[in-house]
Amino acid sequence: MPLGPDTVGRKLLWSIALPGLVVALLGVGHFWREAQVSVQDATQVESLALAEFVASTFLLPQGPGAPPHDAVAEVLRSDTRLFRSVADVRVLSLEGDVRWSRNPSEVGTRHPEAARLTTPRPETARSDDGVTEVVRPLGGPECGGCHTRGDIPGASILQMRMVEPPLHQQLTRVFGGALGSMVFFVVLLSLVTTLSLHFNLSRPLRKLSAAMGRAEAGDLLVRAETRGTDEIARLGAAFNQMLARLTTMKVEEIDTHRDLELVKEKLALKDELEERLRELSLLFDVARSLNATLELDELLETVTRQVVERLQIPEFSIMLVNADGALEIRHAWPEERTTEGLTFSVGEGACGRAAQTHKAVYLPDVTDPSSVFARRGLIEGAMDTGALLAVPMVHMDALLGVMNFQRPQVASFSAEEIELLTAVADLAATAVKNARLHAETVKLTMTDPLTGVPNRRHLFQRMELEMARAQRYGTSLALLMVDVDHFKRLNDLAGHRVGDETLRKVCDILRTRVRKVDTLARYGGEEFVLLLPQTHKAEALEVAEKLRRAIAETLVLPQSALPGGHVTVSVGVAHFPSDATTQEALVDSADAALYCSKRTGRNRTTAFEPGMEIHPGRERGPHAPPTEPAAPKPPGGVAKA
Repeated sequence: MPLGPDTVGRKLLWSIALPGLVVALLGVGHFWREAQVSVQDATQVESLALAEFVASTFLLPQGPGAPPHDAVAEVLRSDTRLFRSVADVRVLSLEGDVRWSRNPSEVGTRHPEAARLTTPRPETARSDDGVTEVVRPLGGPECGGCHTRGDIPGASILQMRMVEPPLHQQLTRVFGGALGSMVFFVVLLSLVTTLSLHFNLSRPLRKLSAAMGRAEAGDLLVRAETRGTDEIARLGAAFNQMLARLTTMKVEEIDTHRDLELVKEKLALKDELEERLRELSLLFDVARSLNATLELDELLETVTRQVVERLQIPEFSIMLVNADGALEIRHAWPEERTTEGLTFSVGEGACGRAAQTHKAVYLPDVTDPSSVFARRGLIEGAMDTGALLAVPMVHMDALLGVMNFQRPQVASFSAEEIELLTAVADLAATAVKNARLHAETVKLTMTDPLTGVPNRRHLFQRMELEMARAQRYGTSLALLMVDVDHFKRLNDLAGHRVGDETLRKVCDILRTRVRKVDTLARYGGEEFVLLLPQTHKAEALEVAEKLRRAIAETLVLPQSALPGGHVTVSVGVAHFPSDATTQEALVDSADAALYCSKRTGRNRTTAFEPGMEIHPGRERGPHAPPTEPAAPKPPGGVAKA
């Protein structure tokens, strides 16, 4: 079986055989080159000597009647070993004409290489393509044998060409045979090395590698061959021991993995249970904190705090539906950002869409231009990146508002978290509804249903606060008690409907002509009370007189149900602390002054003076006869004469 391209045997073969082959070839080539150079040099020296000998043959004597230089031709034609390698000999003139040649047919012709040969140069020998050429000048003593000194021709040139000597050819054959033998030896050595590496190294390693591959694929029951006692056999034995240990460890791992899977399932159930418990704990805390108060502003603040602290929401806002049907921000976090007057119409932006559909709207990336919901900044300076979740607050199919949650990270709300926040919004919606119902209930208990102003209960609560403030800061407080004149006659003649309308109109006039800090309340029947903080007695008299004139000049009855056809009022004025120092005494003093206005002709204003409270005709006061407790007066129609 041949060695593979990436086996250890081939690598060893190339690392051993290739360097040896290269070194052998380089050595043979070097010695062959040196031999060629030596032979070539020896050939050139021999050629120069032979040329010198040939030139000296021109000194040989000529026989009578013999052609010129016949002796030279005879010598060159002789079958001696010295002249066997001479290819041709020529004598050229300085112009390149052949004067004498071994081949008589060339005599008198011009040599093809005349330009090169006639160039003046010393005696030279040149070898090329197995032929050595010698060129030397001729025309000195060599010509003395045939020519006298007076008729010696001009200088000539001797050209002699010799073929490759037999010695060179023998060396070439010897080195060629040596090279072939070396190549054969290298091929034979490579073949023997290949077979040896294959049977002793590559095949055992291949089997061991195959066993390792199966073990890597997961077959831990495979075993490697362990024939012999060499390193590969010991490696296979060590590998088998390792596989045996791995098999034992794998069995233990399977058992451990099974146990871990059971523990993991239990932990997953435990984590899920803990997560559910955390969610239920959060919902319980939110519900408990929401049920701890019925004040709407305090409730919204509590919801914001719970969401920011427990759910790690950096930006949050609560919107409630206002009287115009728009979504108005009532509370937001961070608190330092401006939210006053910021409203969204239903259907505008993500919050408006949530309010319109009564479903949560989630924007994973508010900067995504492909979002179907346009986004406006809920808060000035709010984050322009991240994820936004708008959850509607719906109670019994009625929209109460929207809760907006925002984080700076994109897609930072999971499905479970959205479900939890939806449950928080439902709890908040219920709490907001309860707070509003409580506010309406409180308003009904503290407000007169006929006129819409605070009732007697609210009046006394307000009076208690204002008197405590006046005592603390040393300021004054005035109390005006206003009573509609002849109200019983008006009810009898015009009916209770006209009487109720008259009370509402009187209340409207009083409400529009007092300060925001003043308190207007219906005391009972046709009586109203005005509480004027930080007002002196003289100023209170001016205010009372102004109100009395406004009512007398404004309210005109369509029929003569009252004297003069006008509605008039009587006013009593009391002052704290000059007239009274307690709440009961202050009210009694104002009532005494009102009784004085009634007694002295009605449609007038009277300030309290000491002694008014003890008038024997008053229905209340220290001199009033004891009577049974009176029944509560209806909102309208009960008249005070």
